[in-house]
Amino acid sequence: MPILREDHQSLSESLSIHSGSQDLQTSNDDVDDLQASSLAPGEKAGLLGREVTLFSAVMLNIGQITGSGIYAVPGVILNSVGSIGLLLLYWIMAPIFAFAGLSLYAELASMFPHRSGAEVVYLEQAYPHPRFLVSTAFAVTVVLTSFSASNAIVFAQYFLSAFEIEITARNQTTVALAVVVLTVGSVAVSTKWSLRAVNFLTTFKIISLFFIVAAGAAVLTGITPVKDPYANFQNIFEGSSFNPNALATAFVKSNHAFIGWANAFNVLGEVKSKNPARTVRNAGRISLFLVSILFLFINVAYVAAVPREDIRNSGQLIAVLFFRRVFGSTGAKVFPLLVALSCFGNIIAVTIGQARIIREVARQGLLPYPAFFSSVKPFGTPLAPSGLKGFLTILVILAIPAKDAFNFVLDLASYPHLVFQAAMAVGIWVLRGRRRRAKLSEAPLKASNGVIFIYLTSVPPEPGHADVSFWYATYCVAGIGLLLCCGLYYWIWIIVLPKLGGYEVVEEIEESADGARNTRLRRRYKKLVAEEQAEEEQAEQQPLLGAT
Repeated sequence: MPILREDHQSLSESLSIHSGSQDLQTSNDDVDDLQASSLAPGEKAGLLGREVTLFSAVMLNIGQITGSGIYAVPGVILNSVGSIGLLLLYWIMAPIFAFAGLSLYAELASMFPHRSGAEVVYLEQAYPHPRFLVSTAFAVTVVLTSFSASNAIVFAQYFLSAFEIEITARNQTTVALAVVVLTVGSVAVSTKWSLRAVNFLTTFKIISLFFIVAAGAAVLTGITPVKDPYANFQNIFEGSSFNPNALATAFVKSNHAFIGWANAFNVLGEVKSKNPARTVRNAGRISLFLVSILFLFINVAYVAAVPREDIRNSGQLIAVLFFRRVFGSTGAKVFPLLVALSCFGNIIAVTIGQARIIREVARQGLLPYPAFFSSVKPFGTPLAPSGLKGFLTILVILAIPAKDAFNFVLDLASYPHLVFQAAMAVGIWVLRGRRRRAKLSEAPLKASNGVIFIYLTSVPPEPGHADVSFWYATYCVAGIGLLLCCGLYYWIWIIVLPKLGGYEVVEEIEESADGARNTRLRRRYKKLVAEEQAEEEQAEQQPLLGAT
């Protein structure tokens, strides 16, 4: 049973408290944590253990980056941009934005070096007013989009292809559900063994990527059955599309292929290092440098081996076409298993990070039953957040038509992320200003303003292009609608209902037996408060001793 450790405070009280001199706390190692707007209370360091080393952080990043993206996205991008030249250009541009984002995250991590959760922490700190607004919007969005449906779907497609089983909607859904249960369950039971699984599977994936690059080199040297490997490199910008929405779609898809470079920031509080922020930044640099080179040359290998029109029509099966053309029927059977294994490891790596994000959301008091979702019982792991992620992934897989599932869930998760990406970039200037006013030193890992502007760069979607069978802008409308619903929910929850009901929202801090601490939001009725105050005043007016 959680124990209340601090007296509750009202929303108006919290606003005044958090604007005062108590806003800032300075750590002994000269890394100053701004706690002005914390919704989540501090808790004992290392509650989830200290299992993450530099190697594990690199593997967590690469494990998420090397999921389905490099095997499934190139065909989708070419279908959007139309030319080989633009396809390759996007794979050169995407890492630039990723490195810019890494610098921004590193600065924020150096401000809050002992908290896991990354974005959920940074947005909470940057936007304290109106109280709960930004945190609520991010919490709802991140929870509802914290699914690994795209990788589960690609796993199912490649797994079925490897065993020459017909890829029907039923077969795809069944296999996808099975892999979700297995991978999410492993994270829920043991952090140590799930990290070991990520290390092993990611090492295997890196070897597989190098093998694809080597196979591409063999194609270009003419020692494979592929004829005229340079055909696609002639007039490489022929057929280029400059439709704004097509370019925006390609931009989102290429960025999606690199999502994961920040995964280790989600476990910052579990890093085994004297300087966790620097360790995680170095892990990000190593991950991005290696993966950027591999991804570019893998795309060159695809272009050398597979005709352009086949790439455009490949959907998410470009890697199968590549191995079929290079290695014949044997390659077409073996390689899909490698891709499926890659997606398997990706889901584990993603779940490790996202479970921490959901747990931080719960610690802010923004999930029902926050003590339940922030607890680390019985395995010392975020069991409930892992289960919630698994449930939402299963729900998405069952709800979206199988043939459109990959593209739709990819777009739905990507566009709201761009909004918070912009908020994060602006938020770093907000936090810098707050530190200056408090006469604190600059963050140890400061990003340049130019890098922040690069990270801010994004392309808004416009009408005119579709990669699903239903209305092309469904994902955009759904993403924007989700954000608007968050604002409506906040307005009703924090403003309308308290006004109509005569109460205010107060915050209480709970501490569970396992050491987990979280905020719980509850109602405090003004009438009862007024009655209590009147009773206290009346008691104070009574004489201390009876009259004689």
